[in-house]
Amino acid sequence: MNSLEDDVGSIRFQRANRDEVWLLPPSIQEWLPDDHLARFVVEIVESLDLDKITGVYRHGGKPAWCPVMMTALLFCGYSTGVHSSRKLEAATHDSVAVRHVTGNLHPDHDTIARFRKRHLPALQELFVQVLSIAGTMGMLKLGHVSLDGTRVKANASRHRAMSHAHMERIEAQLKAEVARLLELAEVADEQECALDIPEELGRRQERLAKIAEARKEIEARAAARHAAEQAAYEEKMQERRQKERERGGKLGGRPPKPPVPGPRPRDQISFTDPDSRIMPSSGGFEQALGARASVDHGSHLIVHAHVSRRPNDVDEMAPALAALEDVGSPAGIVADTGYFSRANVELCDDRGIEPLIASGRQHHNRPLRERRVPVTEPPADADAVERMKHRMGSAEGERIHAKRKAAARPVFGIIKRVMGLDQFSLRGIEAVHGEWSLVCTSWNLKRMHRLLLGGHSAA
Repeated sequence: MNSLEDDVGSIRFQRANRDEVWLLPPSIQEWLPDDHLARFVVEIVESLDLDKITGVYRHGGKPAWCPVMMTALLFCGYSTGVHSSRKLEAATHDSVAVRHVTGNLHPDHDTIARFRKRHLPALQELFVQVLSIAGTMGMLKLGHVSLDGTRVKANASRHRAMSHAHMERIEAQLKAEVARLLELAEVADEQECALDIPEELGRRQERLAKIAEARKEIEARAAARHAAEQAAYEEKMQERRQKERERGGKLGGRPPKPPVPGPRPRDQISFTDPDSRIMPSSGGFEQALGARASVDHGSHLIVHAHVSRRPNDVDEMAPALAALEDVGSPAGIVADTGYFSRANVELCDDRGIEPLIASGRQHHNRPLRERRVPVTEPPADADAVERMKHRMGSAEGERIHAKRKAAARPVFGIIKRVMGLDQFSLRGIEAVHGEWSLVCTSWNLKRMHRLLLGGHSAA
């Protein structure tokens, strides 16, 4: 017996012999099981139309890396939680699955990063192509979809953001320092000065220019916000006047206050990624962006994806419906109360999509007497909101709306916790939108592979 077996008596173990000479399979095709995710990703990518990627290359010079291989590498990496170009480069050496994707080639991290940045718009368009393949394979039968969103940290620190009030204080301080430096410059010829005055002046003037640019952006955001608030205020006042005419007298309570124009003291902007916003999170506040998606109830495939700078949901229905036009028209769209507004309900109704949007807080464990109340048909002259509320009150409407939490939320959870998207890598709204589309396409490939194997769970 060897020394290990002597230590444990008669118990036998299989020992790891790291010095044994291995005879590896002669073909890389034998390295992975036939039903592995990497094989599926390569097969799907090879069937995609990549003309917008391959069309930018020219003859001559050193041969470029194959766009099919590079695209499959990105999708395989994102679907398994590897987003970093450096980690993808390492995986081409360490991972058998990634070796299969690259055919034992090893593109460096700079090449991977440049490929992603250069072809991000074209990679974004592959989202619809993958969904088309899912429909052809019978995996996607567009029925009711759940629209929801999640906040994802931006590639920026909230400590590098500055509020409008702080900008005013820093601007006043810098202007005073510039004036003092100019005074010192006048006497610099007469006496020795410890400061490099031109350098100090240049640094402060550069900061003043950046602050002035940031203030313009904050003022533009404030103007857009005031326009939206003013429209909402006028709508509320119109509804109030209508009710007063119907009553024949004034309503009780205080009327809505008109919005105040101009920036607020706490309005902030990030100097690292100006497109990101301070948003509430479970741990306080984060510099983040809102990632939105619509998830099909039947397949749990993502059928629409976009990124928003707005923390509120009510303005996200129109972009979602516009993006869904590229995929098809769902039977209905399900959303929580954050997406409710008369305009959103009417927008869905006009497009022939059944809206099932919660118009108020839904309480759990309702009394039996409320559940047994028969739901009557809506009046013949009912508007879109009244028809939706009657539908939501029916047993079928409640059943469909109850699937909302079981559709979108698990998908977001898997993307953030399993696929590792706890923070965007890119900066700027367009780049982040492309990265989110890349993540959602990778989720769809991962989900299609699971459906192909006969799986029924969201994971």
